[in-house]
Amino acid sequence: MIITALVLAAVAALIHVYIFFMESLWWTTAKVRATFGSTEAEAEATKEMAFNQGFYNLFLAIATFAGIIFHIAGQPAIGSTLVFTGTGSMLLAALVLIISSPSKASAAIKQGVFPLLAVIALVAGLAL
Repeated sequence: MIITALVLAAVAALIHVYIFFMESLWWTTAKVRATFGSTEAEAEATKEMAFNQGFYNLFLAIATFAGIIFHIAGQPAIGSTLVFTGTGSMLLAALVLIISSPSKASAAIKQGVFPLLAVIALVAGLAL
């Protein structure tokens, strides 16, 4: 079950790396504006905020990847802590998005399903 958790955590981290690129590097492109439902003017006005927010996503991914590496390297306590920190934060951010912007539930589900599954699998794996 631990291996399953680590694979799910890696997928969650990869999704958040992609979100980093969308928010921090591609925010004003037509494709990303369409994804987030923003106009060119809105994208320009929120560019700095999105840049910063993208880095939050990247840092959660890095923490998660570090946890996976520690786990594989035989340090399960450190690894689990980092994976829980990264994926748990991703999951909570998805919940905040659903609560604060119900119209963005689809995006929140895409953002949160793999972290949720990773947390569940890691808890189950550690409990066995």
